Amino acid sequence: MSHNEDDAGGASPPPPPPVPAAAPKPSTYVTVGALRGGECADLLALVSAVSRPLEDAVADFRARIAPERRLRFGSAVTFVLEDKMMLQPAERLIAFAILHQGYSSQLANPFVPLLINAACDETSEKAERVFLQLLLSLTNGDNNEVLKQSAVDYLNGSDYASQVLLPREQLEKQCSRDAASSVQSSFRGATVRSAISDPDVFQSGGSSSEVSPIKPNRDNMIASLLQQTSLKGLPPQWIRPPPPRLEILEGELQWLNLDNNHELLWDGSMCADTSRGAVIRDLVEKACKGPLAPAQQEKIVLDLGKDWKLVYHCGMTPQKLRGLVEHNTCIAVEVLSRLINSPDMDEYFNVLVHMEMSLHSMEVVNRLTTAVVLPPGFIHDYISNCIRSCDDIQIKI
Repeated sequence: MSHNEDDAGGASPPPPPPVPAAAPKPSTYVTVGALRGGECADLLALVSAVSRPLEDAVADFRARIAPERRLRFGSAVTFVLEDKMMLQPAERLIAFAILHQGYSSQLANPFVPLLINAACDETSEKAERVFLQLLLSLTNGDNNEVLKQSAVDYLNGSDYASQVLLPREQLEKQCSRDAASSVQSSFRGATVRSAISDPDVFQSGGSSSEVSPIKPNRDNMIASLLQQTSLKGLPPQWIRPPPPRLEILEGELQWLNLDNNHELLWDGSMCADTSRGAVIRDLVEKACKGPLAPAQQEKIVLDLGKDWKLVYHCGMTPQKLRGLVEHNTCIAVEVLSRLINSPDMDEYFNVLVHMEMSLHSMEVVNRLTTAVVLPPGFIHDYISNCIRSCDDIQIKI
């Protein structure tokens, strides 16, 4: 839908060629965005002047609202009119007059379908329906007497009681020139309003002469809705089919999506008794500093035989190997034979090769050759170091 007063910027495309006019299909919703803060205050001030003549309220609307903002403003008015609890009956009449007279100078009024719907709404009060039919019959200055009254005076009078309501078909035919053509779609019809009425709350706006005790709260609620929610409502999402896959060419690598198999692994060391490891750690620390008693040596050998993994928790490092070899040869053999697959084993071999030759180191190497498989390079390096040490002893002698 496009209108001359909708948008301030950008040239509108040339109008399509004229087609035969048809009776408009009523539209109950005009989609635009939220209002500005000042416009919300203007809307509430305009509809609250129920004692002023209706033509003064319309003139005030034209003076306050710029032409390029009138469609957006009018759409906000339709938003509050759709829920009959938002405005009092007299305020609703002012809102309807603004929607109709605000576009009286245009060839097509976008809100005429909504006015026709409201005029034919059998759940509305007769006074409101008669007022709307009088508005829709206002052409070339006829029946302008209704706009010279205030909304309160119109409701307090009894003239509308004798009026005969026209059927929808006659109203649509009468307004075919002024009604804006609208394209109907099931997608638009499935839109959910941003504000939904509570079905358990009485929908009447109350008497026109009453002053609602909750009017300040109502005004705050309306202003909040108009500023923070979209007047377009919540339309359904478009269903977009996924694009087709590209054909896999011969010789092209195919992407494989492997299944993730998440399995829980039980930690067998959880809650295990660590006291035995602490004893071994203390004994190995003492063995690196001095000779152990036979009972202590036997304790280390038995515990390592029961659980060889204790060797990784006994605090042994390559830097401590020299002391362990010199003071406790048998413990050194037990520890090294169980560390043979350790990533640090090359450092232990390097210590043995470069440490000062002694009967203790030769005994450790001799026992290791029968206990585990030693790398060939280590035996060669160790023998070369022994020969070099013997040559140094002969030179000193």
